[in-house]
Amino acid sequence: MQDQSVRIILFTGKGGVGKSTVSAGTAALAAARGLRTLVISTDAAHSLADAYGAPGDARPSEPTEVAPNLFLQQVDAQLRFEQSWADIQRYLLTVLDAVGMDPVAAEEMTVIPGAEEVLALLELRQHARSGNWDVIVVDCAPTAETLRLLALPEALGWYLERLLPIQRRLVKALRPILNRAAGVPMPGDDVFDAITRLHAELDDVHALLSGPDASVRLVLTPEKMVLAEARRAFTSLCLFGYRVDGVVANRVFPADAADEWRAGWVAAQQGVLTEVAESFTGLPIFTSEYQPAEPVGVEAVAALAAALYDGADPLAPPVGEGPFRVSRPDEGGAVVHLSLPFVTRSEVDLARNGDELVMTVGSYRRLLTLPSGLARLKVAGAKVVDGELRVRFAEPAPASAGTGTVKR
Repeated sequence: MQDQSVRIILFTGKGGVGKSTVSAGTAALAAARGLRTLVISTDAAHSLADAYGAPGDARPSEPTEVAPNLFLQQVDAQLRFEQSWADIQRYLLTVLDAVGMDPVAAEEMTVIPGAEEVLALLELRQHARSGNWDVIVVDCAPTAETLRLLALPEALGWYLERLLPIQRRLVKALRPILNRAAGVPMPGDDVFDAITRLHAELDDVHALLSGPDASVRLVLTPEKMVLAEARRAFTSLCLFGYRVDGVVANRVFPADAADEWRAGWVAAQQGVLTEVAESFTGLPIFTSEYQPAEPVGVEAVAALAAALYDGADPLAPPVGEGPFRVSRPDEGGAVVHLSLPFVTRSEVDLARNGDELVMTVGSYRRLLTLPSGLARLKVAGAKVVDGELRVRFAEPAPASAGTGTVKR
C-alpha cells in the first residue's frame, strides 16, 4: 500500500442536475495541469463516456486514457462482484440449493441490492491506495443512493465487531449438530473471512473519503425542490463525517433574457440562487450558465469547468477541521462538536449505549464509537448552536449507568 496522498473529489446531487458533466470537466482541468487523473463513476447509469464523446461501444471497465493524463473508468461491477462476494455467494447458493430453490432464482437472490455502487467504492479504494494517481474524481450516484452507500461502512462495522465473533464461535462449536438438525450447510471460516475482508475494505473507504484529502461537492440546479434535497444531503454528509467543500449551481439562465418567458425563468432562478447563498454560507458557490449547446468532448467540458470555477482552484484541499471534532473545556470533561446544518435540537435524537453515541437525524442514524477518553465519561447534556450539535461529557458519578437516552 502506498503512502502517497491523492486528492479525491466526489460530485453528488439529485438525478439530472449535470453531475457527470461537471465531474468530467473538473477531471479534464486537473489533467491539463499534468496531474495523472482518474475519473470514475459509482452510478449504475454511467454517463461519463458520453460526456467525453466516446464512441457508443466504448465503456472502459479499466482505466483508459481519453486525453493526456486523463483516464476514464466505468466499473465492471460483475467482475468486482465476483472478486469481493464470491465466497459469500457460494455459501448462500448451497443453502438455497439445499432447500430446493431453482438455481437461476437462487443466483438472483444472492446478488445484494446496490452491489454495483458498493463495488465501485471498493474500486475507488483500490485506485486511491495504488499510488498511481494524483487526482481521482468520482461521479456519484444520485444523492439518496450515495448517502446510503457512505453510511454502509459504519453500519456493517457495528455488526461485524459485535455479532460476528459470537456467531463465528457458536457455528464452530455447533456445526455438526446444526448440519444434521437443519439439513443445510453451516458457514465455514472462508465465509466469515470474506465478510470480515469486505468490512475492512469498506471501512478503509470511509477513512479515505472522510480524510483531509477528500471532499464532496453538491451539484444542483436553481429549483426549490432540488435545493431542498441538497440541503438535506449537506446535513447527512456532515452527520457521517464527510467534508463538503463547495456547491455547484448548474444550468443558470443568463441574466440578459430576450423574451418574457426566459425573463420569468431568470427571476425565478435568481430567487433560488439567493436561497442557495443563504443556505450554504461559508462555502464557495460555483455557478455555470445554461449552455447554448450540450457540452460534449474533453475540450467542451474543460471549457465549461474553467468558466464554472472562474479562476478558483478546483483542486484546492478542504479547509478546517472537518464536521467532527472534540474540545476540552477549562472546567473539565469534553465536548463533541458535529456540524449539522439546517437541523434544530428537536430533530435530533441521541442515546448512549455503552461506548457508542447513537445519533438519529431524520431517516439517518449514525453509531459513533467513542474513543476511550470519552467512553469513560457520562453524557451531561446536548444542544444545537448555529448548526452544530454539541454533546457535553462529564466525569461520571460513582453509581452512573452506562446506557440510557440523552435528555433534551
